[in-house]
Amino acid sequence: MTEIEFGLDTFGDVPEDDTGALTTYAAAIRQTMDEAVLADELGVDVFLVGEHHRPEYAISSPETVLAGIATRTSRIRLGSGVTVLSSDDPVRVFQRFATVDALSNGRAEVILGRGSFTESFPLFGYDLADYDVLFEEKIQLFAELLKEKPVTWSGTKRAPLVDADVFPKTESGHLSTWVGVGGSPQSVVRTAYYGFPLMLAIVGGAPARFAHYIDLYRRATEQLGTTAHPVGMHSPGFIANTDEEARELVWPRYQVIRDRIGALRGWPPIRHEHYDAEIDHGSMYIGSPETVARKMAQAIQTLGVGRFDLIYTTGTIPTSARLRAVELYGTRVIPMVRELLAEQPAVAANTEARS
Repeated sequence: MTEIEFGLDTFGDVPEDDTGALTTYAAAIRQTMDEAVLADELGVDVFLVGEHHRPEYAISSPETVLAGIATRTSRIRLGSGVTVLSSDDPVRVFQRFATVDALSNGRAEVILGRGSFTESFPLFGYDLADYDVLFEEKIQLFAELLKEKPVTWSGTKRAPLVDADVFPKTESGHLSTWVGVGGSPQSVVRTAYYGFPLMLAIVGGAPARFAHYIDLYRRATEQLGTTAHPVGMHSPGFIANTDEEARELVWPRYQVIRDRIGALRGWPPIRHEHYDAEIDHGSMYIGSPETVARKMAQAIQTLGVGRFDLIYTTGTIPTSARLRAVELYGTRVIPMVRELLAEQPAVAANTEARS
């Protein structure tokens, strides 16, 4: 069985400094770059940054941040988690990531998504009523752009292209591209249709709930005659020296963000019991290195995924604690998970070599 790959994922949360004051957005971006450099030094496989257009987050342009990280790292792969393709232009997305790919010597990857937040739609002049058709048309165009040949394409939400050649092209002729899916069967089938690897956003409930999406992906690729790539998952968590320290650091910050978002979506306030239940039985990987490693290994074994990306930042967690979490992930969690999986191998179907 090929080794599982491990990544770190951040939405660019604006942290506190060690005095308890919020950093500036500029400092938050530089902090994220420092964490990526440390992850590179520690042998983490992938570093991902999200795209958000909200006051809690500093990163609205993942490719720009990744380009900066590319110049300071040597081996770690660099990607978005996710790029909101629906409210962007596929040609520009390809061009920007092809540029990151050049700066990183072929280490760029893009994870395309519809977006769980909707602020980017009015910001860039898109109608939320077109939410589904925007992504359907734009992923179709992006799939054509990935062939790196002149493109002729037409849709209803963007000007057509006629024999349009797009530059720069990647050095290898291949830009690694995934699709991030939060739990829609239609999105899983669409991912299979285009032959993209599937990245499952598992942010609540037991991971086993998502096993049928992986089965659906496999069946769909077989029926459509496309490639069944290894499936990945990403889930939130945080690592500290002890379980108590990790839980206490995350809870008040998670509560603020969860209730702020929940107020917009009609959710009731989060209760501490729900938080504890997600850590103990759900999809929050919060605790000491030993606790997080055991839980990660169990999820990987249950689903048979080929990659696990940990969303390691939540709210205003201090900069020093974030750096410590990255250090513990690279030096202790990943080696422990590998040892646990060697003792009880994960489901083999999704752990083929990465395409």
